[in-house]
Amino acid sequence: MKINKWIWITLLAVLIMGGRPLMTFAEDRYSELQTFSKILSLTQQYYVEEVDTKKLINGAIKGMLRELDPHTSYMPPEAFKEFESETSGEFGGIGIEISIQNNVLTIISPIEDTPAWKAGVKPGDKIVAINGQSTKGFSLVDASTALKGKDGAKITLSIIRDNIEKPLDIVITRGRVKIKSVKATPLDEGYIYVKITSFIENTGSDLEKVLTEYKKQNNGNIEGVLLDLRRNPGGLLEQAVKVSDLFIKDGVIVSTIGRDPKNKEVSYASKRAPFVDVPVVVLMNEYSASASEIVAGALQDNKRAVIVGERSFGKGSVQSAIKLGDGSGLKLTVARYYTPSGVSIQSEGIKPDIEIEDVDAETFAKAINKSTGMRERDIVGHLKGEKEKQAENKNGPTTMEKNTVAWWKDIGSKKDTELTGKEQLFKSDYQAYQAFSYLKAWKTLKNMSK
Repeated sequence: MKINKWIWITLLAVLIMGGRPLMTFAEDRYSELQTFSKILSLTQQYYVEEVDTKKLINGAIKGMLRELDPHTSYMPPEAFKEFESETSGEFGGIGIEISIQNNVLTIISPIEDTPAWKAGVKPGDKIVAINGQSTKGFSLVDASTALKGKDGAKITLSIIRDNIEKPLDIVITRGRVKIKSVKATPLDEGYIYVKITSFIENTGSDLEKVLTEYKKQNNGNIEGVLLDLRRNPGGLLEQAVKVSDLFIKDGVIVSTIGRDPKNKEVSYASKRAPFVDVPVVVLMNEYSASASEIVAGALQDNKRAVIVGERSFGKGSVQSAIKLGDGSGLKLTVARYYTPSGVSIQSEGIKPDIEIEDVDAETFAKAINKSTGMRERDIVGHLKGEKEKQAENKNGPTTMEKNTVAWWKDIGSKKDTELTGKEQLFKSDYQAYQAFSYLKAWKTLKNMSK
């Protein structure tokens, strides 16, 4: 009994003396909860109308998470159920990827062939109201809930678009959104154009099937792949890894690092790489985000592709979806993505090896190939001045620009019904046409990127 007595005395001393900092820590950390509990109690007792306690608590949770980052959010049971269905490739709604930018609900990208895409919604559009309700103060979950509804029901988005003075009201009919994430168009001479609209379940395997089938049709050979990730809002990390793994034989694909730098998770190439020797050019723009940036960064750092287009969106954070006991869910930012070379994607994006601005092909061709004008220098066959000769020698149209003009002349006069799949693709897509030109010059570009 004496031993037990001395043990008790020792423990008591630890609590009184050595344990004091621990108790202080607990008091400091949870004192705010006492304040919250008191405010909740006062509101329940004295607010002018009877309140829904569950609604108050849910609101408190949302407000707490809003202090962190736009991608961390709480989802009530119904919203979490919808969230789970989205990665399967079929869900109800209008088909847009959204974000909060400068406290404004902004469209990263409409998903191709969805109701929003067909209604004319564009990347960068800012949603200021949904069915007349202001979106000021909306979280991503609030916006997602407001956007979804019954199939066939109409929804009106009031948006602000660059270069347009007044807000636009776009009416969209909700529907079942079926995503086809991989779309391919055979080009000439063994080349293939592949568009990945988003990274959902089976994107990696679907891409492999497309390339394998094309290889069989082309006598077992693929000269090059033009991989289009423009306006791709991202999706599943594992699918980004699988897509990258098709082209990378060895090395790191992506790393994720959380709060503790020691807890680093690294995804490596599986050494399978069925298309390791196939030249690849990746086309991206400022609306390429998340998983699409992981693919671009992996291929770029491993010297497996030349990246062309515009700097990507810069969404490089990792969210973990946690299902709670009542069916609700917590989407919590837990880490950041890093490219194989150790560069953080977050807020920076992927810088292309070659920048290509998005311009209208017809306008560009006309600008380069002027045929009318009011000045002497615009007349065909005019006698050139000395300064004009010098400028022409130094800054004349590049071979690429001349080829663009020639290409536009060739297809510009054709009717759409007369165009091949390749011509239909490139007629209104200057970036894709230029990217294809770079793909055909693969060997030179590969040496440039080393």
